[in-house]
Amino acid sequence: MTTAQAGTGRTVTTDIPARLDRLPWSRWHWTIVLGLGTVWILDGLEVTVVGNIASRLSEPGSGLPITSGQVTGMAAALYVAGACAGALFWGRLTDKWGRKKLFMITLAVYLAATALTSIAFDTWWFFTFRFLTGFGIGGEYAAINSAIDELIPKEYRGRTDLMINGSFWLGAVGGSLLSIVALDTDVFAANVGWRLTFALGAVLALVILLVRRHVPESPRWLLIHGRDDEAERIVSSIERKIEEERGEPLPRPEGEITIHQRRSVSFLEIGRTVFSDYRRRAILGFSLFIGQAFLYNAITFGFGAILTTFFDVPSGNTGYYFAVIALGNFFGPLLLGKLFDTVGRRIMISGTYLLSGLLLFGTAWLFDQGSLSADTMTACWCAVLFFASAGASSAYLTVSEVFPMETRAMSIAFFYAIGTAAGGISGPLLFAKLTESGVVGDTVLAFQIGATLMCLAGLAAAILAVKAERRSLEDIAKPLTAAAEKATPTGGGGEGGGSQGPGPDGEKQATA
Repeated sequence: MTTAQAGTGRTVTTDIPARLDRLPWSRWHWTIVLGLGTVWILDGLEVTVVGNIASRLSEPGSGLPITSGQVTGMAAALYVAGACAGALFWGRLTDKWGRKKLFMITLAVYLAATALTSIAFDTWWFFTFRFLTGFGIGGEYAAINSAIDELIPKEYRGRTDLMINGSFWLGAVGGSLLSIVALDTDVFAANVGWRLTFALGAVLALVILLVRRHVPESPRWLLIHGRDDEAERIVSSIERKIEEERGEPLPRPEGEITIHQRRSVSFLEIGRTVFSDYRRRAILGFSLFIGQAFLYNAITFGFGAILTTFFDVPSGNTGYYFAVIALGNFFGPLLLGKLFDTVGRRIMISGTYLLSGLLLFGTAWLFDQGSLSADTMTACWCAVLFFASAGASSAYLTVSEVFPMETRAMSIAFFYAIGTAAGGISGPLLFAKLTESGVVGDTVLAFQIGATLMCLAGLAAAILAVKAERRSLEDIAKPLTAAAEKATPTGGGGEGGGSQGPGPDGEKQATA
């Protein structure tokens, strides 16, 4: 690494990004996955438990004066609203203060809020701490996805991101099975079981918090913010561990980057970069997030209500059905994830969105015809969500890798917040009203809206998706702090090829 003085700070030439990208998969990378990725299990647990215990909470003796519609509608919408607000609030701080500091703080916020939810004694208390639980989880999305993409080698980034985001559904499986036990009044009193499910979430968060202490700060973030000595120590330590594990030296890194170090980037510069320099990617991000957010937040929050309303499934048994579709969701990213790194982003993102949308149209038609039972409805949802889950996970992957380093966390936060607000807040409120009506046509309409948005997002991805597979983050989107280069743009990747001026797709490149 070499340094020189620049007018606004030091100019550093480094191979740290190349050294991180050329690392083979190792036990150290599994430590990162476990330390950071397991938080999505908590998110899945939260969302699923609330959906499955809605009917029990509304029953006399639950300890809360609340209706089922308020749980799946207002409480769900407040959780999502909290996540949106948290993403924006913590996202800005993640880019400014660092990945590690924020993924410790946001998990602590979640832990406290979900623990306080477990002792809710009135409706307003329950609503307040559902909002604050979401507030913590929203910050996790920005901090965790930023850290993961900056620590995982380029050859594995796609499948790792999808697998981690897909682990949400392991939490959903756990939440479904946990709700079965919690709702069994032979095991727990009606006003105790549901409280224990939230308390368990707090315990799991504490365990993850302890594991997460050993995850380092992103060397890429340290490098840009003038802490290159610390970045060098972290990367050298990682390299030593992997060489000891493999018993052989690592291959030489290829490529260096020269940057002008700076402490912060203004909101104005972030906005100009994302919405002017990378406007096609911004349109792509909006499309992917709105489609998946409406589908998931509208449908999964109310799946238990569909089973009890239209198929007379007892409220205590809905968890079995949800556990089945949650497994379908988990296996989608797990089995399809590698293809995002080999077949490519454009084909896989557009394909998973379009397939899930078309399958959902088919499910809506069968439901409208009265051809489905609780079992076959669940089977249809497994097929839909196998592809939809991979597509939804790829939305987070997309917005975390196609914008410059300095804007990464804020970009994730912004697209998550806007897309989720459009589909995730309006979705549960609308869907709760549609399912509560008990009219088949109303629920069919909700299915069709979700399917339409997924198909439109798939078409947007077919046109706008960036060829990011097996490319370094700095090649996909040149850091704002990078020194100007005169090299020609790299081919095949859309924007961000490393030069100033128009890119291969006609969009302006980000400049230093």
